[in-house]
Amino acid sequence: MSKHYLFTSESVSEGHPDKVCDIISDSVVDDFLSQENPENSRVAMETLVTTNKVVMAGEVRGPESYNCDYETLARNAVKEIGYEQEGFHWNKFSFDSSGVHSQSADIAMGVDASGNKDQGAGDQGIMFGYACKETPNLMPAPIYYSHKILEDMAIKRKKGDTPGIQPDSKSQVTLQYINGSPEKCTKIVVSTQHDESLDQKGVSEIITPIIKNIMPDEWISNETEILINPTGKFVIGGPDGDTGLTGRKIIVDTYGGAAPHGGGAFSGKDPTKVDRSAAYITRYIAKNIVAAGIADKCTLQLSYAIGVADPLSIYVDTHGTSKMSDDDLIKKITENIDLTPRGIRDHLNLHKPIYKKSAAYGHFGRDPESDGSFSWEKLDLAKKLS
Repeated sequence: MSKHYLFTSESVSEGHPDKVCDIISDSVVDDFLSQENPENSRVAMETLVTTNKVVMAGEVRGPESYNCDYETLARNAVKEIGYEQEGFHWNKFSFDSSGVHSQSADIAMGVDASGNKDQGAGDQGIMFGYACKETPNLMPAPIYYSHKILEDMAIKRKKGDTPGIQPDSKSQVTLQYINGSPEKCTKIVVSTQHDESLDQKGVSEIITPIIKNIMPDEWISNETEILINPTGKFVIGGPDGDTGLTGRKIIVDTYGGAAPHGGGAFSGKDPTKVDRSAAYITRYIAKNIVAAGIADKCTLQLSYAIGVADPLSIYVDTHGTSKMSDDDLIKKITENIDLTPRGIRDHLNLHKPIYKKSAAYGHFGRDPESDGSFSWEKLDLAKKLS
């Protein structure tokens, strides 16, 4: 691969229709995990949003005495995002959760522990984790800064600092790499929904300072092209402008295309689903390998079969930067981490209501929090690996 190239990643805000769905679905996951014996809860929730309508469907299992109030969860999530528009309003949209039903007994038989059988994976699949030295949080720089721009926009919008800016927005950052490292920014695109009274110039005057505050000063020059609402107008947006579905922004959720993706979405799934939990542990391992100074870059893959506890395979690629052979690295990993679904959940303490906040601005590259959120971003394994 050439060491000199341009690379682009995009992000979408919490008000993007697909992200509205992810947040609603993860609100349900958190609610189930807030109940008694959360390790026994099972959630696979899908959400659809369109003009003043929210539809939920999926498979769930919780305590017998528990009845989830799906409608209240959905309305609260949409209200928190900030939708009070004619075409999509938190208090006015029609709601349908008739498609939610109990988890399949056949799936439960494969996943649940019984007798001498450990808990198996909730589905077959492949999961990838990745880390590199491009940013402080060991994430690829294009997706890292794409997220940061939109996250800062959302914070300022909710504080009332960006009058006329609405929740739906997208960003795109293109960086020039020299000798494999990001050296400068060539293009930035931000498209954001706005009030009818705000023209393109007004939008640009609000958004451009946010962009320049987020991006490293040395990467921005007179040659950097910044495009704000390049169509000229973005008044109709959110679910009124485009239908949204859970799990349609999986590259935004991970590494912006800089690393492989197994294909499974995260949001709406409880941590027994390896689509979610194994993707978290692979990020955790890859990040700790890079943080330990073993490699400058690391890609890690795990594979699972439904109902089977142990992974079918472990693959490590340090892209020619490792101080240790891949075989020795795999041995180190398996000596220090139980990679069964139960082992992953216990190691990262995943049976907590911590998922709603991960649904927007990336599941990776975030700071671990005191409530257990983003535990897969901790660096407590680095010393053992090194």
